[in-house]
Amino acid sequence: MSRSKNLKFHSQQQFQSFNGTLFPELVLSYEVFGPALEEKKPVVLVCHALTGNSTITGEKGWWNDLIGEDRLISLSKFTVIGINIPGNGYHSDEKATYAQYRNLNVRDIAKLFVNLLREIGVSQLFVAIGGSLGGGICWEIAATFPDFVQTIIPVATDWKATDWVLAHNKVQEQILIHSSDPLHDARMMAMMFYRTPESLKMKFDRSINPSNGLFNIETWLLRHGEKLRNRFNLDAYLLMTHYLSSLDIGKDRGGFQQVVSLIKARVIMIGVDSDLFFQPAENKDTVAVMKQNGCDASYREIVSIHGHDSFLIEFGQLTNLLQDVFHESDQLEKSEYSNYCESIL
Repeated sequence: MSRSKNLKFHSQQQFQSFNGTLFPELVLSYEVFGPALEEKKPVVLVCHALTGNSTITGEKGWWNDLIGEDRLISLSKFTVIGINIPGNGYHSDEKATYAQYRNLNVRDIAKLFVNLLREIGVSQLFVAIGGSLGGGICWEIAATFPDFVQTIIPVATDWKATDWVLAHNKVQEQILIHSSDPLHDARMMAMMFYRTPESLKMKFDRSINPSNGLFNIETWLLRHGEKLRNRFNLDAYLLMTHYLSSLDIGKDRGGFQQVVSLIKARVIMIGVDSDLFFQPAENKDTVAVMKQNGCDASYREIVSIHGHDSFLIEFGQLTNLLQDVFHESDQLEKSEYSNYCESIL
């Protein structure tokens, strides 16, 4: 996996995981975009998805359509931070090993992220935003560190891995363990959950690839498998799938309704009306429960035929849905803005 030259590193000593495993040292890598932290701009944390990384904007940025000088998350107004999930293989030439990190879960990831942020001088986040697995990390930050973040924006995800997601992940794991071409084949299967029948019909409509005689949908799936095989490693994929299955902010906290009372952040859930992976009905149920418990929660929806991957496709809609959030700092009076900046550093 080709890594960014802008990576910074942070070592955490004697970290004890949620299940009691002691790690003598864990090294995290991260990137900072926009104004330096010393400039005291509002800080936005972007948590990456399953095969993503900390390079959220720039030459190889995977969210360039949302983050940049003239984008929704403006790099002139916000300091934006991306942190690599431990074991994703992005910050090291050495391959991550599933055995190294399998005793970590998403709650541990949230703790590691907040430890890092506090160490580099961030005492409060303006926003934590992330899609899919990244959105699950945002949920854990809000539940575990209630005073650390003002607003979380989980996109195409939920606070827990549903039975449907757990089932998908188990099949992924079986392919990764037993296939002769594990990354390639697992990715092909996953793409069937990340898109929809309507999306594939619109894109291919049973057309044939003249160069190989295959249906274009078959060629497309094979290409996605090849791309992941060339940029990821097997243990990292196993590990990220394990993290995804560990989503559950209610675990050992008395369930979701109990933990809701701990959350102080405003929660803006972004669903996709056609998402076959994290289904919108689950998102709506989550928001309903939060409102019943007096939480500041809302649900907003991307309308698209492209399914789960819409959070990486429908940038115009995502921008429109979040205009009010990222223009809030424009509304602050200078004195208020100064006080706000003092509170985040």
